[in-house]
Amino acid sequence: MPDLLIELFSEEIPARMQARAREDLKRLVTDGLVQAGLTYASAGAFSTPRRLALAVEGLTAASPTTHEDRKGPRIDAPDAALEGFLRSTGLTRDQLQARDDKKGQVWYATVTKPGRPAADIVAEVLEATIRNFPWPKSMRWGTGSLRWVRPLHSILCILSDEAGATVVPLTVDGIAAGNTTRGHRFMAPDAFTVSGFDDYAAKLRRARVMLDTQERAAEIRSQADNLAFARGWQIVPDDALLAEVAGLVEWPVPLMGVIEDRFLALPPEVLQTSMKEHQKFFSARNPSTGRIEGFVTVANIQTPDDGATILAGNQRVLAARLSDAAFFWENDLREATSGMATWAAGLASVTFHNKLGSQADRIERIAALAREIAPLVGADPDQAERAARLAKLDLRSAMVGEFPELQGTMGRYYALEAGEPEAVADAARDHYSPLGPSDAVPTAPVSVAVALADKIDTLTGFWAIDEKPTGSKDPFALRRAALGVIRLLQAGSIAAPLMQIAEQAVKRSVKSALLNSAVGTKGLAKTTAPDGQSIAAEQHFIFPAAIRTGDMVLASKAAEHDVDAAVDAGDFYFTGSNEIQPFQDQVKVLPYRETAKDLLSFLHDRLKVYLRDQGIRHDIIEAVLAQEGNDDLVRVTARATALNAMLATDDGRNLTQGLKRAGNILAQAEEKDGVEYSFGADVKFAETDQERALFTALDTAEPAIRHATARQDFPAAMTAIAALRTPIDAFFEAVQVNTDSQIVRRNRLNLLSRIREAGRQIADFTHIEG
Repeated sequence: MPDLLIELFSEEIPARMQARAREDLKRLVTDGLVQAGLTYASAGAFSTPRRLALAVEGLTAASPTTHEDRKGPRIDAPDAALEGFLRSTGLTRDQLQARDDKKGQVWYATVTKPGRPAADIVAEVLEATIRNFPWPKSMRWGTGSLRWVRPLHSILCILSDEAGATVVPLTVDGIAAGNTTRGHRFMAPDAFTVSGFDDYAAKLRRARVMLDTQERAAEIRSQADNLAFARGWQIVPDDALLAEVAGLVEWPVPLMGVIEDRFLALPPEVLQTSMKEHQKFFSARNPSTGRIEGFVTVANIQTPDDGATILAGNQRVLAARLSDAAFFWENDLREATSGMATWAAGLASVTFHNKLGSQADRIERIAALAREIAPLVGADPDQAERAARLAKLDLRSAMVGEFPELQGTMGRYYALEAGEPEAVADAARDHYSPLGPSDAVPTAPVSVAVALADKIDTLTGFWAIDEKPTGSKDPFALRRAALGVIRLLQAGSIAAPLMQIAEQAVKRSVKSALLNSAVGTKGLAKTTAPDGQSIAAEQHFIFPAAIRTGDMVLASKAAEHDVDAAVDAGDFYFTGSNEIQPFQDQVKVLPYRETAKDLLSFLHDRLKVYLRDQGIRHDIIEAVLAQEGNDDLVRVTARATALNAMLATDDGRNLTQGLKRAGNILAQAEEKDGVEYSFGADVKFAETDQERALFTALDTAEPAIRHATARQDFPAAMTAIAALRTPIDAFFEAVQVNTDSQIVRRNRLNLLSRIREAGRQIADFTHIEG
């Protein structure tokens, strides 16, 4: 069985595209081979900056001959039908067979497809792969029509077995396949022939090319660590940078340099970010000082001077880059120590969203929200509000303008330089977190207050202007913000009344939308008739950024108290213009309480995903969310976790059946009788020991459940309700609820109502499956 080797040799492939390209090459070729009838034992894809390679082992030498029986028309069918069937199969009438069918005899054709040599199939599949390769970006060059990520120079395609290697005959846009390739661009540029994958990989290594990306990454990591160890330093881990650099070189040669003393006062994050973004350098930290004092650059060539010239050139470029960073830092420090008023004023001209106003408007909303949230998380309200007002000021700094990824990080430095408490400064750094499911969650109270305020304002703002996620589209990352709220609450075990918080936040967002002419009020007005003389009849108009008070229209920006009154009234319509316009069925803005309720439903959806990832059943989550107080997500989580644990036991499963049976009997009786059985059960009407035992068990369990849920000790509540399992089972085995005595029947139904209510203290068991 032959082995297949393919190499597509080109100009430099961007590092960010190489991993996907490897997978695409492997998928497209192997899928094409299998679809054509070939099988293979294994396949592996490789990449360097100048080549994509694929090695397929154990490929079958040819596709098998196949036989397919095709059913045709009935024997007595018209000649035209038979002729059409013969054309489709390529056979003659004497090659058909008549076979019995349930509707009579029909013609059958046996179509034979002879096998094809592997070389023919490989040539066909590879050409289709090259011409249709899914590069994120591609180009044409010269006069050809072929598109590739960079100009494609050669194609290596050989099939090899014990008898030797054979070139697969293939030409794509004038490029003929062969058995030659080239090594390192500078150290071994000459062409050489290969006879198989092992020969290919060995000759590439001798030609100063490491074919395997992981091997190059491991070599970079090892040599960089050794260079740092020799100086008593440590390389700052950066897997993303390592993967990128491994895609930039074919023969990695790490070189270590030292940062000039004049730059060591810069924050380490600035040094690391500048070197990574501009130079692709790895940072080296001195563990004794905690400072970034050196760097490692990775050359793609071995030089007679051991890289001294390369390193000197890199040092000069780095000095220029860090000089810029030092300039930004010094200017920003002057602003920070003077109170950052210029930055605060500048945010008024930075648009957050055209319907929600500027970043300054947003900061006002976040500050008010942070003050409200602070007592819930154990933070000082004054510090929380102050932190919220400072947290985004670094967006106007020169350093963040150059390196946006340092937002928040620089905010902490500037807040400390301005003399702010550490809790306030930490909140500037941490309030963006968590940014993803694996990101760390802040725990300091002030940081948590501002982080929650930031994310809740984002959610309520876009809900207020009806910019919600739809399907796979989420341009404002609102799902991520919702997950951030959930993780912050869970990490801090914060019992927050989200409905109340969201209502106030939505009101502020609607107010911002009103002041920015995103919504308007509906009112009557008279207009001049077309003749320009008379007054037309009154008609309804939408007045953007205006408030109607009685018969008067007041400019909202001139009457803030009228804005607040209008927001409370909630009579608004979305408008796409800041001009007065006739009312033409514009969409009405939901009242703020309805908007907050809809947002809470969205948070519940994200919580369901979060809890399912924790191993909690979906029906249990639904049962808990059906309870009152479901805006306290920590309480919902604790209740669901405890219920999930209880229902994993035999007692829990049997108890669920008893609770659901009680509920079903009650529902049928209440529908039939037209009354609600919810009080009046009296033990004196009990006729059996099982009834009396259930009364006793409920007398014990009900207060225990009530007290446990009040202190949010849900495991204890589950233990208390689980104790009802035996008496409930005994009751249903021994007692007939719908007895002939109406007094006894009503008493037993009221007793079932006590069972139902005991369950409702835990969850709505009608949602539990099974």
